Amino acid sequence: QVQLVESGGGVVQPGGSLRLSCTASGFTFRSHAMNWVRQAPGKGLGWVSAIDSAGSSDYGTTYYSDSVKGRATISRDNAKNTLYLQLDSLKTEDTAIYYCVKDRGGEALYFGMDYWGKGTPVTISS
Repeated sequence: QVQLVESGGGVVQPGGSLRLSCTASGFTFRSHAMNWVRQAPGKGLGWVSAIDSAGSSDYGTTYYSDSVKGRATISRDNAKNTLYLQLDSLKTEDTAIYYCVKDRGGEALYFGMDYWGKGTPVTISS
């Protein structure tokens, strides 16, 4: 079965950095686009970033929400079945639970998302 396990969350001071990881299993990781989605306290889900699969014509193409553009870097290691999200210049509004989400297809933002991890909490506080 599909499993997505996030790690790397924690408490960070404003202006700091962290790297989230997501280890995937149960499907052909390199064939699927992957996403990061977050949910801030008391708010709805917000898409953060996505990366195309190895199989799409746009392999490695990355996408970011305006809220993190310039401060985030999404990447993947297909040999390790692992997705990453590097977050820099963190702000208090980045406080949220961050979810790793599998895409139905190889091209991000087109086929929709289907499987979710349980999330890793990130708290930005001084």
